[in-house]
Amino acid sequence: MTIATGQGAPASIGIVEKRFHRFADPPDTMVLESGTRLGPITVAFETWGRLSEGRDNAILVAHAFSGDAHAAGRYPGESGDDKPGWWDFLIGPGKGIDTDRYFVICANILGSCMGTTGPSSLNPATGRPYGLDFPMVTIGDMVETQKRLLDHLGIDRLLTVVGGSVGGMQVLEWCRRYPRVVRSAIPIATTMRHSALAIAFNEIARQAIMADPNWQGGNYYDTGRRPDLGLAVARMVGHVTYLSDEAMRRKFGRRLQDKNDFSFGFNADFQVESYLRHQGSKFVRRFDANSLLYITRAADYFDMTQRPDPIDSARPGIKYLVISYSSDWLYPTYQARELVRRLKRAGQDVSFCEIEADCGHDAFLIPDERLSNLIGGFLHGIAAA
Repeated sequence: MTIATGQGAPASIGIVEKRFHRFADPPDTMVLESGTRLGPITVAFETWGRLSEGRDNAILVAHAFSGDAHAAGRYPGESGDDKPGWWDFLIGPGKGIDTDRYFVICANILGSCMGTTGPSSLNPATGRPYGLDFPMVTIGDMVETQKRLLDHLGIDRLLTVVGGSVGGMQVLEWCRRYPRVVRSAIPIATTMRHSALAIAFNEIARQAIMADPNWQGGNYYDTGRRPDLGLAVARMVGHVTYLSDEAMRRKFGRRLQDKNDFSFGFNADFQVESYLRHQGSKFVRRFDANSLLYITRAADYFDMTQRPDPIDSARPGIKYLVISYSSDWLYPTYQARELVRRLKRAGQDVSFCEIEADCGHDAFLIPDERLSNLIGGFLHGIAAA
């Protein structure tokens, strides 16, 4: 199924607040998939809407690898960050994920640097940032921290879990790990496992960071120097995979940046060069290099097909809406179709939609009435069932 395009920019949900939940204090530390124990763990999260008396209207939103819990609304102006959340067009009153009807939660993932415990957090054993002493984490470990948060909030059933890219991996892991908790699932622009191409791009990004002299084996936090050049190059590499040939041709072509001729040097002659350098420099102001290493490795390790209990071994009962984008070359539509085939062979209730768009992988983050209407209609059917 392919649907056509549309645009929409509804009003924001308003002022929101980031909250924190701490758990796994020693000796009750959390056992990770690697067998290592970690604790204490702090999870940053935000919520929107109101939990129903029956506690049956909860929706968990899972963010992409460099995202955060701020999926909708705005922070107070004095916080210095009053930008709307990254899915503000989709979450709010009357939107696709309608906060007048649903209680919505988004938690920052384990290993991140946006409020949840990660390599830049203080190691209680040393009083210094973990650096590479932080244990390797998996998508499953991220889901486990989200489950601990839901237990804290008194939620034992999810109307749906929804997310794109690495967030979509978390959606699939929720379905594999907690099939009796999840009524429905919406994995968007995601995959059951990374291709060699996706792993290769992640490895280039990691090597760019580790080749920066300021990385210092991951122990750069107390030096006053950070691996900003390596992290910027890593982001430039990753950002190219989020776009598409058509989007880059339309936006940049071979147009020059503020000049009429070549510099005959290595300045940013082309607009696309200037754009990528800007994206890199902007990224280093908000993200931690070690977190990128850990999260990309977790995504590379993720594989729903080569486990003792793969995604299609779960008991039928979850309703799926699988969404892909026609121009996504990072996680192409054939990978979404492979997921759909496996789920259907296992007897799962699956709907599938490929959205025609020329924006590439990041299309799920761009305001689009099609995505909002598609998710809104699906959720209405689930809630009414």
